[in-house]
Amino acid sequence: MTVLLRHIAFLKAVFLHSISAFGGPQGHLGMMMKTFVKDRGDVSEEELMDYNAFCQLLPGASSTQILTLIGYKRGGVVLAMLTLVIWTLPACILMGAFSFFIAYINQRTLKTVELFRFVAPMTVGFLAYAAQKAFKISINNTITRVILAISAVATYLLFKTPWIFPILIVLGGFVTNLSSRRIPQKELPPKKIKWGNIWLFAIIFLLAGAGSELSRKNNWPSRPLLNLFENTYRFGSLVFGGGQVLIPMMYEQFVARPESQKLIHRNPNIIRISKEDFYSGAGMVRAIPGPVFSVASFMGGIAMKDRGMAVQILGCFIGTTGVFLPSALLVLFFFPIWHNLKKYAAVYRALEGINAVVVGIMIAAAFYMMKDFSTVNWGDLLLNAGVIAGTWCLLSFTRLPSPVIVLFCLLLGWPFM
Repeated sequence: MTVLLRHIAFLKAVFLHSISAFGGPQGHLGMMMKTFVKDRGDVSEEELMDYNAFCQLLPGASSTQILTLIGYKRGGVVLAMLTLVIWTLPACILMGAFSFFIAYINQRTLKTVELFRFVAPMTVGFLAYAAQKAFKISINNTITRVILAISAVATYLLFKTPWIFPILIVLGGFVTNLSSRRIPQKELPPKKIKWGNIWLFAIIFLLAGAGSELSRKNNWPSRPLLNLFENTYRFGSLVFGGGQVLIPMMYEQFVARPESQKLIHRNPNIIRISKEDFYSGAGMVRAIPGPVFSVASFMGGIAMKDRGMAVQILGCFIGTTGVFLPSALLVLFFFPIWHNLKKYAAVYRALEGINAVVVGIMIAAAFYMMKDFSTVNWGDLLLNAGVIAGTWCLLSFTRLPSPVIVLFCLLLGWPFM
């Protein structure tokens, strides 16, 4: 309770961020730069870039992990977990509720997403703002400029390849570490590593797999829920590249695999989701604020929709917990190790290249997102360009909070509904 009262203003900012953060992890970073760096000063620009670089190396929901680390820096593990819950809860509640009402929402009703038609250019504006800030910090010599250019081109060309992000980051750190002339190494005392979180992560992973397989073989009544937890926990443990990778993996697991006659013969009670329901959920998650991983709440609910309301609610909860729990356990275990490793000259030198790669990824993401609305007519193209420029100007030259800018962009789409 003491932690809650002392950090009530911070948690309020997290909540406002959670209901206004559109655009996936790329857009979220720009909004974090505005809210938690420029407006509140919870972390510095350098710290936020460090968190982003570190989280790109881990599987899971990167924007969720970054926000969790901001909470961890301010108030330790307790505040980190409160931050995680407040950040994920609104989107997960919305997506879970959508799994109940999807049968009553036809495609004509879904066209009200015209309200969100300027969210994509707004997100590019936030991303451009974050990239500009990061560029000033991270790009300061020839080698970082070369790394930025190569990583931006590679990311743009291979944006849908999940391994491109960790590969580029490792290569960037390796290249800037080839020279040892900078930053002499100082003697450092060994640091004790707390293994609790990683053991818990591994034990849950093994138990989830064993429980899922046993329930399948023995046809336990709880089989669907155990299978669902194993599926979503595995996604949260192994997905690199964010929601754009998570959604295809879910499609393969819940839509494509259940169509295999061989698999149906082996497991007739396999969890399955229709293509229509899957596409509706995958589309809806793009139209709401918060983490893209909240789509797991919808998938968990829709997978259990024929088993009664109580089981469907439990499915939403299991989908949410399964997909976000690995992200929290991994980031809170590895970050103290990363923080200690940064004191070694080799790692500190590597950060120069890692941060250059991250800026390149941000620039490539902005151009990749612009590609999606660059084929419209000239009128819409000018409107989108105006929204991008306007968002960047508001972020750079005013103190308007991010939620106000988001609300303004939503109101711009109102006449097009």
